Amino acid sequence: MTSLMSTDWGGAARALVALAVVLALITAGTWIARRYLAAGLIGNLGGKRRLSVVEYAMLDGKSRLVLVRRDTTEHLLVLGPTGAVVVEAGIPNQAAGEPTRNLVTGNQ
Repeated sequence: MTSLMSTDWGGAARALVALAVVLALITAGTWIARRYLAAGLIGNLGGKRRLSVVEYAMLDGKSRLVLVRRDTTEHLLVLGPTGAVVVEAGIPNQAAGEPTRNLVTGNQ
């Protein structure tokens, strides 16, 4: 009669090895997805990037001011723990050759 307390160490070792292999495959799959899919290979298809972060500045410990460029237009955002707020949208990109307008005097 076999005891209920007897242990099959060979089966337990196989189960631990199988668990380690599964965890390694999950880790490798996650790394590949972050490395290649998040880099824009699928959505961008090797073309010129349309979206970039031009500059950012920390406002306090949790919030930052971010200047984002999309095509030839820039947008100023405040990103914080409660969400994102658009401060100014449709800022012309100075690198695109568009003239600068002084907001105080209205002159170019």
